[in-house]
Amino acid sequence: MNSKIEDQRIEDRIGIMGGTFNPIHLGHLVVANEVQEEFKLKKVIFVPTGIPPHKEDRDIAKAEHRYTLVNLAIATNPNFAVSDIEIKREGKSFTLDTIKEFKKIYEGADIYFIAGTDAFIEVSTWKNIDELPSLCKFITVSRPGYSFQIEERFKPHTYLFEVTDLAISSTEIRRRIKEGRSIKYLVPQSVEEYIYKHGLYR
Repeated sequence: MNSKIEDQRIEDRIGIMGGTFNPIHLGHLVVANEVQEEFKLKKVIFVPTGIPPHKEDRDIAKAEHRYTLVNLAIATNPNFAVSDIEIKREGKSFTLDTIKEFKKIYEGADIYFIAGTDAFIEVSTWKNIDELPSLCKFITVSRPGYSFQIEERFKPHTYLFEVTDLAISSTEIRRRIKEGRSIKYLVPQSVEEYIYKHGLYR
């Protein structure tokens, strides 16, 4: 398993950060920022899921709301971008299909797929997972002091990276909203205002 990235021009490195972002919060932004700096990525592209294949959550906001929330959250960071590639796709969204599309868009670039350890633990259940290592590298983000076993076949393609642990979760934010409690300082102010304006997660 890798811990450091090899020398390579920044123009050749694109980070893809998929997720439900239901809603996006400061923890997501800290992860993306630290990964972008550490691995010298040209940009990190946030990719909100359309219909997540591994989540049957009753409490997922409409895709257009989640996409707008990401746009609001990343507006001040020129190294961040958002894509609606999965939202526009019909049916469930699979990482393999998304990475293939980004490989076409950024021809010749190295794609780094950013995922938390909770998502990566389920990697063996992903669609046609054996194809992914030939298309991208994995940056697996963990909290300090947290460890887990990576399957041998993925180790040569995986970078394990510890990030600042903010202990913020989308689940907790949704719970707070339902209970009428504050979410201030857990999400960017623009995200907080949009959530309340549109009555999300009530």
